[in-house]
Amino acid sequence: MRDWDDAYANSAHIPGSDKMPAQWAERAAAYRAGLKHFRADVAYGSGERQSFDLILPDGDSKGLVVFVHGGYWMRFDKSAWTDLAEGARRHGWTVCLPSYTLAPAARISDMTAEIIAATTKAASLVGGPIRLAGHSAGGHLVTRMLCDDSRLEPSVFNRIAGTLSISGLHDLRPLLKTKMNETLRMTMEEAALESAALHLPRGHSPVTAWVGGSERPEFIRQSDLLANVWTGFDVPTRLVVDPGLNHFTVIDALKDPSSQITARLIGLD
Repeated sequence: MRDWDDAYANSAHIPGSDKMPAQWAERAAAYRAGLKHFRADVAYGSGERQSFDLILPDGDSKGLVVFVHGGYWMRFDKSAWTDLAEGARRHGWTVCLPSYTLAPAARISDMTAEIIAATTKAASLVGGPIRLAGHSAGGHLVTRMLCDDSRLEPSVFNRIAGTLSISGLHDLRPLLKTKMNETLRMTMEEAALESAALHLPRGHSPVTAWVGGSERPEFIRQSDLLANVWTGFDVPTRLVVDPGLNHFTVIDALKDPSSQITARLIGLD
């Protein structure tokens, strides 16, 4: 029988991963210290973690990028990822990085609702097209906003010009077999409801599933799954397997304005 805990165990297969969270936090803090245009802790709800940061470009804004962090719905917050905004910011985009309530304090369905609320609030502050991006659990949360049961208001949903799910999880049912579910507390019903690959897409804006070529095979399968299924519903999908990158290094190039992943995020390719 397959070891599903190992299938999703990224850190166990990446040397030095125990030191990475501190490094991410230090880099993000140093980046924030050098920003000229930054709005911290904009509330989108009354909860302790219901706020986002806005990283603004030097000139007029071309639109809004919403980047949702990962951590298996159980770890991290917006403060560890600020520097990932640089690629899009340099091209003139305003970047929103929300935090959200984590498990076990919230269920995954609650987190989906919070990201909808965060995106709605950010869209009220920043005009133009909206581009969604998320990493790992964040990839799940942004693709959930594109599903047939999405509660995004049409005035916001219709502004979505593209979505980038990086190492995203799109069928949550295998996670029921992992020890993580002791914290996530998903039932089969909730896992199915929260799986984007089991939904019809609500619209037809482009979706890219981007994954590192050196990631756990399960993450490559999950990325291929969404791209494959939603293609059948006339969504312009693309699967990109980025060679040599693991679950953590796959997001690094978002800091680079000239990278391929940045170009895909803001619609330049």
